[in-house]
Amino acid sequence: MPYQNLFIDLDDTLWDIHRNGRECLEEIYHDYGYGAFYPTFEEYYNVYMPGNNRLWALYRQGEIRKEELIVERFLAPVRPFGITDPEYAKRLSDDFLDRTTRKTRLIEGAMELLDYLRPKYRLHILSNGFREVQYRKIENSGLTSYFHKIILSEDAGSNKPHPDMFTYALKSTNSRRDQTVMIGDSWDADIVGARNSRIDQIWFNPKGEPATDFQPTFTVGSLAEIREIL
Repeated sequence: MPYQNLFIDLDDTLWDIHRNGRECLEEIYHDYGYGAFYPTFEEYYNVYMPGNNRLWALYRQGEIRKEELIVERFLAPVRPFGITDPEYAKRLSDDFLDRTTRKTRLIEGAMELLDYLRPKYRLHILSNGFREVQYRKIENSGLTSYFHKIILSEDAGSNKPHPDMFTYALKSTNSRRDQTVMIGDSWDADIVGARNSRIDQIWFNPKGEPATDFQPTFTVGSLAEIREIL
């Protein structure tokens, strides 16, 4: 059965969260005087990112709440310097997230791919990102018109890779499993999640990381390669 519906991850599949987020963190580093704690931005970044990635992994698995993620990822790098106020971390998070919505850098080839796909398929965003941020990022980056539905984990009540997220997406878009493919960069959230939900996968894997446990339906190293599949 040919594909009719495409579930597409947003962050680091279309919207360049690595470079956009890094720019925002560097602004935070300078605007909040973090040079008093870390002599260079790189030192701050190298402390922040591993903790942030660990917390997002816990959030995807439902082991921590959004509020815990928001507070801890910004408190952890400065707690050794005596900053422990959760309200401070929440204000900083609000500032950081607002800044991210104004960044519009996309992954190379994103617009060209969407222009190619839009006439042929029904496109839907499937993202674990926060509701108050993702819609603004999509709109400000000029992506809104490409998608029939924007499906966020906060709406589904579960995160990728949980099967409930994919079941919610299928029902919300009136899609059949055998007519749907998931496109994403995250092995755990997008690819494992889709496979466990009996949905085909296109793994966007620009770093050439090895697959574990199984081979995805398709693997590509660039977004342009997806046009050879679909």
